[in-house]
Amino acid sequence: MHDEYIKLHYDVLSGDYIRGGEASSSLKKALMQLGINNSVIRRACVGCYEAEMNIVIHSLGGEIEAVIYKDKIEITAKDRGPGIENINLAMQEGYSTASEEAREMGFGGGMGLPNMKRSSNNFYIESVLGEYTLIKMIINID
Repeated sequence: MHDEYIKLHYDVLSGDYIRGGEASSSLKKALMQLGINNSVIRRACVGCYEAEMNIVIHSLGGEIEAVIYKDKIEITAKDRGPGIENINLAMQEGYSTASEEAREMGFGGGMGLPNMKRSSNNFYIESVLGEYTLIKMIINID
Protein backbone atom coordinates (compact mmCIF):
# COMPACT_ATOMS: atom_id res chain seq x y z
CA MET A 1 0.00 0.00 0.00
CA HIS A 2 1.38 3.37 -0.92
CA ASP A 3 -0.75 5.32 1.53
CA GLU A 4 -0.97 4.80 5.27
CA TYR A 5 -4.49 3.40 4.98
CA ILE A 6 -7.44 2.94 2.65
CA LYS A 7 -10.90 3.97 3.82
CA LEU A 8 -14.12 2.56 2.35
CA HIS A 9 -17.58 3.87 3.27
CA TYR A 10 -20.98 2.33 2.63
CA ASP A 11 -24.49 3.58 3.34
CA VAL A 12 -26.87 0.77 4.30
CA LEU A 13 -30.62 1.20 3.97
CA SER A 14 -33.18 -0.31 6.29
CA GLY A 15 -35.13 -3.16 4.70
CA ASP A 16 -33.02 -3.16 1.51
CA TYR A 17 -32.58 -6.92 1.16
CA ILE A 18 -31.79 -6.53 -2.56
CA ARG A 19 -28.63 -4.46 -1.95
CA GLY A 20 -27.77 -6.13 1.36
CA GLY A 21 -24.35 -7.66 0.93
CA GLU A 22 -22.96 -5.03 -1.45
CA ALA A 23 -20.67 -3.52 1.20
CA SER A 24 -19.10 -6.87 2.05
CA SER A 25 -18.73 -7.73 -1.66
CA SER A 26 -17.02 -4.41 -2.31
CA LEU A 27 -14.73 -4.92 0.69
CA LYS A 28 -13.82 -8.40 -0.58
CA LYS A 29 -12.89 -7.02 -3.99
CA ALA A 30 -10.67 -4.33 -2.44
CA LEU A 31 -8.92 -6.80 -0.12
CA MET A 32 -8.32 -9.23 -3.00
CA GLN A 33 -6.80 -6.44 -5.10
CA LEU A 34 -4.45 -5.67 -2.21
CA GLY A 35 -3.33 -9.30 -2.07
CA ILE A 36 -4.59 -9.89 1.46
CA ASN A 37 -4.57 -13.51 2.71
CA ASN A 38 -7.78 -15.41 1.87
CA SER A 39 -8.50 -16.39 5.49
CA VAL A 40 -8.28 -12.72 6.54
CA ILE A 41 -10.55 -11.73 3.65
CA ARG A 42 -13.09 -14.36 4.67
CA ARG A 43 -13.15 -13.20 8.31
CA ALA A 44 -13.43 -9.52 7.34
CA CYS A 45 -16.22 -10.21 4.86
CA VAL A 46 -18.19 -12.42 7.26
CA GLY A 47 -18.04 -9.70 9.92
CA CYS A 48 -18.93 -6.97 7.44
CA TYR A 49 -21.81 -8.97 5.94
CA GLU A 50 -23.32 -9.79 9.33
CA ALA A 51 -23.10 -6.14 10.41
CA GLU A 52 -24.57 -5.01 7.10
CA MET A 53 -27.51 -7.40 7.31
CA ASN A 54 -28.17 -6.46 10.94
CA ILE A 55 -28.54 -2.85 9.79
CA VAL A 56 -30.89 -3.95 6.98
CA ILE A 57 -32.98 -6.18 9.26
CA HIS A 58 -33.07 -4.40 12.61
CA SER A 59 -32.49 -0.67 12.16
CA LEU A 60 -33.65 2.50 10.48
CA GLY A 61 -30.52 2.46 8.33
CA GLY A 62 -26.88 3.18 8.95
CA GLU A 63 -23.38 3.02 7.59
CA ILE A 64 -20.31 0.85 7.51
CA GLU A 65 -16.76 2.06 7.30
CA ALA A 66 -13.80 -0.22 6.63
CA VAL A 67 -10.29 1.09 7.11
CA ILE A 68 -7.51 -1.08 5.77
CA TYR A 69 -4.11 -0.59 7.37
CA LYS A 70 -0.89 -2.45 6.69
CA ASP A 71 -1.44 -4.73 9.71
CA LYS A 72 -5.21 -4.72 10.35
CA ILE A 73 -8.69 -4.03 9.04
CA GLU A 74 -11.04 -1.96 11.18
CA ILE A 75 -14.75 -2.29 10.40
CA THR A 76 -17.18 0.08 12.08
CA ALA A 77 -20.94 -0.29 11.69
CA LYS A 78 -23.32 2.29 13.14
CA ASP A 79 -27.06 2.29 12.75
CA ARG A 80 -29.96 4.54 13.69
CA GLY A 81 -32.16 2.93 16.32
CA PRO A 82 -33.86 1.10 17.83
CA GLY A 83 -30.85 -0.14 19.80
CA ILE A 84 -30.37 -3.45 21.56
CA GLU A 85 -32.22 -3.92 24.84
CA ASN A 86 -30.00 -6.70 26.21
CA ILE A 87 -26.58 -7.05 24.59
CA ASN A 88 -25.66 -10.18 26.58
CA LEU A 89 -28.82 -11.92 25.37
CA ALA A 90 -28.30 -10.69 21.79
CA MET A 91 -24.77 -12.17 21.83
CA GLN A 92 -26.15 -15.66 22.48
CA GLU A 93 -26.19 -17.92 19.43
CA GLY A 94 -29.73 -18.45 18.18
CA TYR A 95 -31.27 -15.42 19.91
CA SER A 96 -33.05 -13.17 17.41
CA THR A 97 -35.52 -10.31 17.31
CA ALA A 98 -35.83 -10.45 13.51
CA SER A 99 -39.24 -9.88 11.96
CA GLU A 100 -41.29 -12.63 10.33
CA GLU A 101 -40.47 -11.05 6.96
CA ALA A 102 -36.72 -11.39 7.60
CA ARG A 103 -37.11 -14.97 8.82
CA GLU A 104 -39.18 -15.93 5.76
CA MET A 105 -36.27 -14.76 3.59
CA GLY A 106 -33.83 -16.93 5.54
CA PHE A 107 -32.40 -14.25 7.81
CA GLY A 108 -32.72 -13.76 11.56
CA GLY A 109 -31.14 -16.99 12.76
CA GLY A 110 -29.50 -15.26 15.69
CA MET A 111 -25.92 -15.76 14.49
CA GLY A 112 -25.07 -12.21 13.36
CA LEU A 113 -23.43 -10.83 16.50
CA PRO A 114 -21.76 -14.13 17.47
CA ASN A 115 -20.34 -14.45 13.93
CA MET A 116 -19.04 -10.87 14.06
CA LYS A 117 -17.29 -11.54 17.36
CA ARG A 118 -15.90 -14.89 16.15
CA SER A 119 -14.54 -13.27 12.95
CA SER A 120 -12.75 -10.50 14.84
CA ASN A 121 -9.53 -10.32 16.79
CA ASN A 122 -11.12 -7.48 18.74
CA PHE A 123 -14.86 -6.84 18.98
CA TYR A 124 -16.70 -3.93 20.60
CA ILE A 125 -20.43 -3.23 20.78
CA GLU A 126 -22.30 -0.27 22.23
CA SER A 127 -26.01 0.37 22.02
CA VAL A 128 -28.35 3.08 23.26
CA LEU A 129 -32.05 2.25 23.13
CA GLY A 130 -33.93 4.44 20.69
CA GLU A 131 -30.74 5.91 19.27
CA TYR A 132 -28.08 3.61 17.78
CA THR A 133 -25.95 0.50 17.87
CA LEU A 134 -22.22 0.81 17.20
CA ILE A 135 -20.03 -2.18 16.39
CA LYS A 136 -16.28 -2.13 15.88
CA MET A 137 -14.36 -5.13 14.63
CA ILE A 138 -10.61 -5.39 14.18
CA ILE A 139 -9.22 -8.19 12.03
CA ASN A 140 -5.45 -8.58 12.14
CA ILE A 141 -3.65 -9.07 8.84
CA ASP A 142 -1.16 -11.88 9.34
